[in-house]
Amino acid sequence: MRRNLDTALLRSFVSVAELGSMTGAARALNLTQGAVSQQVRRLEEALGCGLFERRRGGLRLTADGERLLGRAQRLLLLNDEIWSEMAAERFVGPLRIGVPYDLVGSFLAPAIKSFAEACPGVEVSLSCDASPELARQLEAGALDLAVVEEPLGGGAGERLRVDRLVWVGARAGSAYLKRPLPVSLVADSCAFRPFVLEALRRDGRAWRSVFEQGNIEATATTVRTDLAVTAWLAFTVPADLEILGPDSGLPALPDFSVNLRLPRGGATPAAEEFARHLRGGAAGRRAVA
Repeated sequence: MRRNLDTALLRSFVSVAELGSMTGAARALNLTQGAVSQQVRRLEEALGCGLFERRRGGLRLTADGERLLGRAQRLLLLNDEIWSEMAAERFVGPLRIGVPYDLVGSFLAPAIKSFAEACPGVEVSLSCDASPELARQLEAGALDLAVVEEPLGGGAGERLRVDRLVWVGARAGSAYLKRPLPVSLVADSCAFRPFVLEALRRDGRAWRSVFEQGNIEATATTVRTDLAVTAWLAFTVPADLEILGPDSGLPALPDFSVNLRLPRGGATPAAEEFARHLRGGAAGRRAVA
């Protein structure tokens, strides 16, 4: 007898596996935690095996869960591709996307390109700002979708990638040796700013601001010319700049996640489709937390 898997159950399972908790999956899927837990339990009952075990610090996949995860991810991608190709005419009208300055080229560009080719009827517009401001714009209804940088374990939304927040300086530069430390940040509302300043405070290191005007190119210029150091996610650091490791004497910085946020009241079909393109691109380069 042929049996069919419920993709809604698989989607909850994959979300829990990727985010490490029922709570995180519930936020990402716009469901209650109880609903996600029930869907995972229904999938376990249908397959006749346990998929998760509780460990200190969260949930962990069982051996059966590990076997299922990769196949479930591929099945969901295929499911979403079929919907996209067979219902392309549904994707029309405006799509307002919010993204931090540092992720436009390094993270978002491939998804924008593939989406524009697949959905030519959608009019895409970009809004670049600091992550906290983008989150506020999404809540206010000014955006249809936002990609934001948030400290690992905090914030809301669906985790697309995890990476290290690192100190960045000029190659063979000496700005990191100066006292007070010259620091260049994109804006005073930058998501990284409070964590950078807290790390410096704990380290007892004096610092001074070199640039905070919301322009990533100007920030990069202050670093390239060795006027200052900055803090970026490791995967966004340009090849001509240097990641300053522990030998620099600078304090360690926390990990951050790149999160996808959709409106709480429900996303437009175009936003859901763009989210699928983002997930497809991020899956191939996601860092492991």
